[in-house]
Amino acid sequence: MKRISMLLPLCLAALLLLPGCRGGGAESSSSAKPVIYLYPEEETEAAVRLDYDGELTCTYPAYDGCWTVTARPDGTLTDESGLTYNYLYWEGVTQTEYDFSRGFCVPGGDTAAFLENALAQLGLTRREANEFLVYWLPRMEPNPCNLIAFQSAAYTDCARLSISPEPDSLLRVFMAWKPLEAPVEIPPQELPGFERTGFTVVEWGGAELSAENRK
Repeated sequence: MKRISMLLPLCLAALLLLPGCRGGGAESSSSAKPVIYLYPEEETEAAVRLDYDGELTCTYPAYDGCWTVTARPDGTLTDESGLTYNYLYWEGVTQTEYDFSRGFCVPGGDTAAFLENALAQLGLTRREANEFLVYWLPRMEPNPCNLIAFQSAAYTDCARLSISPEPDSLLRVFMAWKPLEAPVEIPPQELPGFERTGFTVVEWGGAELSAENRK
């Protein structure tokens, strides 16, 4: 097993741990639900830190400045008490403004097919995409339309990850979206591919903009 040294703890403004996860206040512009998978080439002790420009409202396993887990090549994570997890989970609220200069306007009934194709193109495995869809599809499919934009710097700049040992490849898929009553025109977004090499870390998440921010 590889042993790693602890990084300096990062201070987060507000931290609410399980049990008793709660949503953020009405003033927050969006909510996020990412999960983080670790796939080392051999059993590895890893430390994962999150520096978030917002308020964490729920984490599992509980985040106290660092997640420290033993990761196996199949993605199984084991904490210091011996409990196992499929991924690290967090959610929060933030005032971050997401980028909708390009994206996709998708009829609600076509959301599953669209996401299956888009997530495969972005590099999620079938299992990862399935877990993404199971979470988001019930919120999106009933809407007349959904305005969808996969984020890059707008997300990664507000939710910074520090991982030790450093992964060889890192994929962060984050979908910002707005439910719409009618379709709108938007320039299409290019979706980059992803190659998994060596120690791979994958994250997916999303944010539904609140009603007052649907434009």
